[in-house]
Amino acid sequence: MVEPRFTARREARMLRVDQAGEYGATRIYAGQLAVLGSRGPHATEIRTMAGQEQAHREKFDALMAARGVRPTALQPLWSVAGFALGAATALIGPEAAMACTAAIEQEIDRHYTAQLDDLADGADPELAGMVEEFREDERAHRDAALAAGAERAPAYPLLSGAIRLGCRLAIRLSERI
Repeated sequence: MVEPRFTARREARMLRVDQAGEYGATRIYAGQLAVLGSRGPHATEIRTMAGQEQAHREKFDALMAARGVRPTALQPLWSVAGFALGAATALIGPEAAMACTAAIEQEIDRHYTAQLDDLADGADPELAGMVEEFREDERAHRDAALAAGAERAPAYPLLSGAIRLGCRLAIRLSERI
């Protein structure tokens, strides 16, 4: 017998990692704003993006509660790590804060696109709709960060590559733990 491509276990993993990612994003932006201040360079863009991430998280929280899916046990770690990453990149400078956003959103775009491929059979249209909507927001965040000078950050290729690698690791861990 062939197992269906989309299972309740896979759905739970998707919800868990997506909620963790949105939570981590809110913590990154909180760290950036703590360093840059509410009037600092890009503060308006960061607050706008943070608000969208918070709205995404709230929608995932509600869907997880309705479906009985537990959050990742790593949430306390992501709280500290996200805030630290946001603060550290902002300490380097506003362009580094934007480089952080661009790198993470590039990975999230890739991650959400893979999820949409998994959901293409129509097994969960509600989740697919959320992922598609949120992916467009994440792409807009990436584009805004690039327009705000992300690529002018010191050692941009190294910084971006390290953040993207960390993001991929966080995705894998949050799916499982």
